[in-house]
Amino acid sequence: MSSYFTRPPEKFPPAIKYLIAINVVVWLAQVIFDKKYPVTITSDGSLVGFLTGKLALWPIGGGFKAYQLITHMFSHSASGSQMFFHILFNMFTLWMFGRILENVWGTKRFLIFYFICGVGAAVLHLAVQYYSGASSIAVGASGAVMGVLVAFAMTFPNTELYIMFIPVPVKAKWAITGLILIDLFFGLYGASGDNIAHYAHLGGAITGFILLKIWNQTNRRNFY
Repeated sequence: MSSYFTRPPEKFPPAIKYLIAINVVVWLAQVIFDKKYPVTITSDGSLVGFLTGKLALWPIGGGFKAYQLITHMFSHSASGSQMFFHILFNMFTLWMFGRILENVWGTKRFLIFYFICGVGAAVLHLAVQYYSGASSIAVGASGAVMGVLVAFAMTFPNTELYIMFIPVPVKAKWAITGLILIDLFFGLYGASGDNIAHYAHLGGAITGFILLKIWNQTNRRNFY
């Protein structure tokens, strides 16, 4: 069993530290500017704050701009009862699992992986919206974070995780597979009013899986 740490393990390696900091600063700016300036009405009739409307991922043909493939990853819900939970859960998950991968891969490779997963998440989300006729906007780092979870499960498949409401530890490969299946189910059969971008999660997961497979074959390494 081998390890490929590029530096002594850090609790807050550079990429994780700055990604979390940028997300928090952008979220605070959203909270401030969304309240200060007028809202925008989306194509489905929803109201969205000024800054959130600029950063969010809009549907193709309904306000989409190429830069939104990146900016949506740094914006989160800035209003409503879930506004704190959204960014808190994403950033905690990013820190919990991403720091381990960054310590193993190094900062440059981790950042490349993270951004590619985020873009992959956006592409699948946009594609599904386009063919289904949906018109809602999307914000959040969840797609990129889902790619991180998949990479962790592939790199450390037998690591035992403790999950809320489950009294026994679950191996990472099964826990993350379970999350993917939940997103697939609710993406296909989700109830009306579900505001979670399940296909963005699936896009990040698929992108992370493919990218890590390519890297492992190219480098001929097996991480455990």
